Amino acid sequence: MRAVLDVTDPLRAPPRQPVFNIPGIVATLAVAMLAIQFVREYILDDSANIEVLGLFAFVPGRYDPTAPFHLPGGIGAEIWTFVTYAFLHANWVHVGVNMIWMLAFATPVARRFGTARFLAFFCVTAAVGAAAHLVTHADAMVPMIGASASVSGLMAAAVRFAFAPGASLSARRGIHADQMPAQSLGEAFRDVRVLAFVGVWVGVNLLFGLGVSMPGAEDADVAWQAHMGGFFAGLLLFSLFDPVPRRLRHEKAAG
Repeated sequence: MRAVLDVTDPLRAPPRQPVFNIPGIVATLAVAMLAIQFVREYILDDSANIEVLGLFAFVPGRYDPTAPFHLPGGIGAEIWTFVTYAFLHANWVHVGVNMIWMLAFATPVARRFGTARFLAFFCVTAAVGAAAHLVTHADAMVPMIGASASVSGLMAAAVRFAFAPGASLSARRGIHADQMPAQSLGEAFRDVRVLAFVGVWVGVNLLFGLGVSMPGAEDADVAWQAHMGGFFAGLLLFSLFDPVPRRLRHEKAAG
């Protein structure tokens, strides 16, 4: 079955960090995705893999009452596949590319959000990505798989605070870089660095829309609309998940 695929004084120099300092929830998600790929690649046969896709991949045609056949899972699958598709990948290259980007951007976001908020954010951006794909592929029976929509949302979330004073991509990185006051949405859209990042990211995804492929997706279409949905959901919904109260942000900013 052909699938669609979808980085005390807050201004003091930070102490040396361990090379592998990955939050537990990020490591858990990565291990789960790799384990699922291992099982699908080396244990399940083709028939079982098709059944897995039918139950857990996101298939827009599932929501078409006039479709010539119905997929398994019933109303439950109509709900859970908005998220579960993110745990399935086409091959090892596909899952590997998503893991690299997820580890880079999920790590600072998870440190900032904490486990529960991070997991909720991951699921919401996956769901919005699936919804964007559904709107643009209403009757398609081709399954969409891959964590790219959520990874895109994590990129956008990191952008909201990574360029703030004292944060990881600022001129003077502080000790608590991942906990620095985030930019407001208005500030983010006035920051040339944020605009440059968003512009490059959107441009790359438009190239996918024009048919340019990506590693691991040579035999499938790239679900760039899902990437867009996840990214802009992360950018716009970031403040709803950010645990730092607005009043505390002002106090930190004032020193």
